[in-house]
Amino acid sequence: MDAGVSGRLRRREMAATTSGAGRCRLSKVGAGRRPPPARVRVAVRLRPFVDGAAGTSEPPCVRGIDSCSLEVANWRNYQETLKYQFDAFYGERSSQQDIYAGSVQPILRHLLEGQNASVLAYGPTGAGKTHTMLGSPEQPGVIPRALMDLLQLTREEGAEGRPWNLSVTMSYLEIYQEKVLDLLDPASGDLVIREDCRGNILIPGLTQKPITSFSDFERHFLPASGNRTVGATRLNQRSSRSHAVLLVKVDQQERLAPFRQREGKLYLIDLAGSEDNRRTGNQGLRLKESGAINTSLFVLGKVVDALNQGLPRVPYRDSKLTRLLQDSLGGSAHSILIANIAPERRFYLDTVSALNFAARSKEVINRPFTNESLQPPALAPVKLSQKELGPSEAKRARGPEEEDIGNPESVGAPVPATQKLSPLQKLSNMDPAMLERLLSLDRLLGSQGSQGTPLLNTPKRERMVLIKTVEEKNLEIERLKMKQKELEAKMLAQEAVDPKKENCSPTVLRPLSRRTVTVAEPLKKAVVMPLQLIQEQTASPNTEIHILKKRGLKRKLDSSDVSEPVEKAEDCWELHVSPELLAHGRQKILNLLNEGSARDLRSLQRIGQKKAQLIVGWRELHGPFSQVEDLERVEGISAKQLESFLKANILGLAAGQRCGPS
Repeated sequence: MDAGVSGRLRRREMAATTSGAGRCRLSKVGAGRRPPPARVRVAVRLRPFVDGAAGTSEPPCVRGIDSCSLEVANWRNYQETLKYQFDAFYGERSSQQDIYAGSVQPILRHLLEGQNASVLAYGPTGAGKTHTMLGSPEQPGVIPRALMDLLQLTREEGAEGRPWNLSVTMSYLEIYQEKVLDLLDPASGDLVIREDCRGNILIPGLTQKPITSFSDFERHFLPASGNRTVGATRLNQRSSRSHAVLLVKVDQQERLAPFRQREGKLYLIDLAGSEDNRRTGNQGLRLKESGAINTSLFVLGKVVDALNQGLPRVPYRDSKLTRLLQDSLGGSAHSILIANIAPERRFYLDTVSALNFAARSKEVINRPFTNESLQPPALAPVKLSQKELGPSEAKRARGPEEEDIGNPESVGAPVPATQKLSPLQKLSNMDPAMLERLLSLDRLLGSQGSQGTPLLNTPKRERMVLIKTVEEKNLEIERLKMKQKELEAKMLAQEAVDPKKENCSPTVLRPLSRRTVTVAEPLKKAVVMPLQLIQEQTASPNTEIHILKKRGLKRKLDSSDVSEPVEKAEDCWELHVSPELLAHGRQKILNLLNEGSARDLRSLQRIGQKKAQLIVGWRELHGPFSQVEDLERVEGISAKQLESFLKANILGLAAGQRCGPS
């Protein structure tokens, strides 16, 4: 049996590694790389005989083979045994320290890396789950030992001079009859389980207590443990009637740039044991409680089977327990399952059932990731003195910082020499989309911050490309400004030579009064041409293009004093292109319509996937187009759409732009 289980495990890990099986959520810093898989680790603990049963002649049904293997004798035929192999096996003489040091302590370091971890105690009722998790004052269990070591680690990592500032909070809850109850605040009632946009499970309204020492933990945990629901059965005087979950959250904040934030969660879960009501003698309320416990554990088994079989739907939402364990099984946590079993023959069926569940659980693949985010610090505003502010602005100012932010004139104000702008302040005038890409690149690098290190630690090649792009944009802006100044000088010179044509200058070059409203009227048969294309074509000696041409345009003016509208002649400017250039563009469009594929046709303006297929289909039925106007005969293309199509494409193709095969 152990060989078959190990073979299935290897195949499951190979499939998860190659095909990406299981849930995968990437951290913000690690976006782009797939986190390595982490299998659920399973440890089995065999409790000793209780109530003097060790002195009887009854032999145990479980026997350990080595530190990882055990066998269970068939209660009907002792010659037959079932062998199991797990990550660790702790016999009846093992101590609490052995279990903690061997299985639980190694996963605590993942919390300081911003990752999640969980420890689950599973097994039938009376098998010693609560003793494993809580223990006694003489023999502390997993929970007190883990909290003591975790608080010590956070004190060492968060000391002065270390790069991170750490804080620890705790929450304690129980799931009793499908109700989530806060043990730190029992009066809060039934709580709901939610999921945020990143897939993290959270419980709104759950009490969180900050802890800095183990005495703080005991002050909150011991009274809350007394609020947990317990009851007496035939097998156990203090049987847990609910699933208890202790949630410990470790928050980290980087002291230096780039001021990253991490969050790691530790789930310490003491599951209620499955019960056979024929042996426990449950009646009334105890029978209802055992029904809820067995139902939730049955759903837990369905979740494990669905994960192992790779089903598209995993029934996490079928119970509150599996909903809360969504990160622990098939999620993003380093999970440890401690299966507790009993050696007595009367627990044979429960023992085999628990071991089979543990064998299936160790094939579940989790994908832990670092829950890290980068919050850029707020940009400090540039402070201006009261002399630099106008009197009206000084009266309205509520404070120097608020006034500097709200005053648009402060953008061009000189900055004192004593104030040094941060790298983000220098980039505040950059395009927001480019700035967001820079921040994303910085988060992707995840470099260690140090004193005096720039906030954006981009590689040299990318940094040089960005600087070159910004310089080119600035040069283009300067060229446009110089061109505008030249046009203004020409218009002023023309006005000086011919004062009668004062109104011929384009309105775009004149500053408008504050109350003037300009209504733009469309120019008939006007063609818009990109500035770069105009410059290239004007520089060409073989092409003759008249960029601007003045013509009269009559405009109706409405006046309250005149009974009929008055027409006023105004000067407008429109673009004219030589007929040879237009004919060349129409010929290129016709060639593309007759020879281009659907993909080539989609490169044209106003032509999408549907229209391209219609054009190709019409061409196959009726032959090639004789002229561009035949495009109107295609179903779905009207005369208005044809005119818009020609305006959008004819000039670009005439100028030699690449829109398909020539």
